[in-house]
Amino acid sequence: METVTVTRTIAASSEEVSRAMHNLTPFIRASGFDSFDVDDRDIRVSNKVGPAKITLHLEVVDDAEVELAYEQRKGIFEEMRTSYRLDPVSDGVEVTATTEFALDVALIGEFLDSTVISRQRRKELEAQFDYLEEIADQS
Repeated sequence: METVTVTRTIAASSEEVSRAMHNLTPFIRASGFDSFDVDDRDIRVSNKVGPAKITLHLEVVDDAEVELAYEQRKGIFEEMRTSYRLDPVSDGVEVTATTEFALDVALIGEFLDSTVISRQRRKELEAQFDYLEEIADQS
């Protein structure tokens, strides 16, 4: 499994950040996907990553250990899960996003593909954190 983890402190309360994250449509939009659709707990995204177009069908899953989590139901990965943890700190809330994925063996050049996918995923998570900071600034 490959892992991408991004952490940032947001100057807002855990409740404000949680509310922004659970408003899934703008939160997923903030990732910068080429296309996306959110229907309750069902998320479909599409993005060009390197030379390939990746399309994923994701589903929000219940996990008492984290604030928000979703897993791939259909797509290019053998497995893919993203979770977001919130930890209150003195100047706001520390948000940690972790994506774990295993590439389907059918992909050629798995190491290069993992590197490209990890870089792209880090960019998407950072964009979501930028969105959370914007929401906090508006409060």
